[in-house]
Amino acid sequence: MNQATVEFRHVSKQYGPQGAVVDLSLTVPAGDICVLVGPSGCGKTTSLKMVNRLVEPSSGQVLIDGQDIMRVEVTELRRRIGYVIQQIGLFPHQTIADNVATVPRLLGWPRARIQSRVEELLELVGLDPGRVRDHYPSQLSGGERQRVGVARAMAAEPPVMLMDEPFGAVDPIVRERLQNEFLRLHRALGTTVLFVTHDIDEAIKMGTRVAVMQQGGHLAQYAPPTELLLHPANDFVGRFVGTDRGLKRLTLLTVAEAKIQAGVVARVGEGARAAWRRALEAESPWVLLLDRDDRPQGWMRVEQLAREGPLTADSMDASSPLVHYETTLRDALSMLLASAVQTAVVVDERGRYAGILTLDELGIAFRSDAEPRAVEVA
Repeated sequence: MNQATVEFRHVSKQYGPQGAVVDLSLTVPAGDICVLVGPSGCGKTTSLKMVNRLVEPSSGQVLIDGQDIMRVEVTELRRRIGYVIQQIGLFPHQTIADNVATVPRLLGWPRARIQSRVEELLELVGLDPGRVRDHYPSQLSGGERQRVGVARAMAAEPPVMLMDEPFGAVDPIVRERLQNEFLRLHRALGTTVLFVTHDIDEAIKMGTRVAVMQQGGHLAQYAPPTELLLHPANDFVGRFVGTDRGLKRLTLLTVAEAKIQAGVVARVGEGARAAWRRALEAESPWVLLLDRDDRPQGWMRVEQLAREGPLTADSMDASSPLVHYETTLRDALSMLLASAVQTAVVVDERGRYAGILTLDELGIAFRSDAEPRAVEVA
């Protein structure tokens, strides 16, 4: 994994008599996602831009793996840092493939290596290379363009990625999908990320560490999300995090962290009596029907199975919400409360059955969430 530690040592940036950032000191360990969050004008974006010298500090040091960024030639520095912004910034007259290949081409990579990397990254961000590589940005949706922006930032395998309100310009449904996709990518690639947002819910969901900044460019608290929710450092942090801190903790846990049960399943075409016997043995009032590719079709009551003949999708009595391993427990709870069965079906990235999640198990996962220790501000 290509990753680096980022450190701010007593960094300030002065704009006239008021400081945009004042005495910022914190360390982002390699591979972490550090989210900078706070109200408008608190210095979040200024702090981010100091890492790639789009803004230069008035005092203090910013270090990447112990190296002072002011001692690195600025073009070389920026080619080592991925940068994603809300407006995406794709070149409109270049194809998607050419956009993604921008930095590798500047670095002089061989053509074959560039082509291979473009294909790999488009697949990683959930786009079909064959469909989009020769398109232009205007031919893609906003969510697709944002994915291309992430792919371009990752193209040269940067050890640090800067993301400034990256998902702020898309609708809420697409935004959630992009957030989940990025978290999946981060688990696979482990790049160190500094992420700016004004949305505390996004900060809690995305960050392994959260830096809450307040007006005047001061750091109010730097801690893992659960610590932030359980123990706000002061009244400002408490008000900013909100009164629904308990519910917000559900966004810190995903389905993957809950106990996923096997459930009782049957497949289309299988004999109904065989499924009925399995349900009776398991003392389950419901059986989940899967198609021949293991994709969930819906639930059947055990009474419906006490007959001869094959199972068909026409026999289903109720459906259930489908959740992925990346789905937060808050989202899963919302879907479960609206479900007739009150059992979520867990599916993998291809939509295949992986297990079930019940309300009881969701509650157990929430109650057993251990409180982490606070992160010391360097």
